[in-house]
Amino acid sequence: MDLVIVHPEIPQNTGTSARLAAAIDLPLHLVEPLGFSLDSKYLKRAGLDYWPDVEMHVHADWTSLESTLAPASPRAFEERLRLFTARGGTSLFDVDFEEDDILVFGSESQGLPGALLEAHMDRRVRVPTLDSVRSLNLANVVCLGAYVALDRSGGIAKFQA
Repeated sequence: MDLVIVHPEIPQNTGTSARLAAAIDLPLHLVEPLGFSLDSKYLKRAGLDYWPDVEMHVHADWTSLESTLAPASPRAFEERLRLFTARGGTSLFDVDFEEDDILVFGSESQGLPGALLEAHMDRRVRVPTLDSVRSLNLANVVCLGAYVALDRSGGIAKFQA
């Protein structure tokens, strides 16, 4: 399983997601452009002292990400995508996740690019909320999505005593 954030804007959210990636041993992929420098003190502070444990990859664009992740599994790249969005899709709690899924999250202000969502309508995942709530914090959705996906795919067992 891989975590992907497309065009992240807030270093604290990315740092928090990186700390989560270290805690659950999942690679974190960032798709440029980034809204901050990787040297940001806010990014580093949110990740605390876990940075040596983070497997982080930065990709120039979506095509670069796809070239890196497509050969990693016998399943087709498109079949592995789980696009988290506030714009419809299957409830997070109704998705049958698989261990080689790619969990994809968008930027804080724009979410995922519309063209990406349009191209993969059946791969959209949403976290249910009240209609009056526009969206949730990116780091919270990454955390919730990763843990539910690990639980549903059987990957959470390695963390249970």
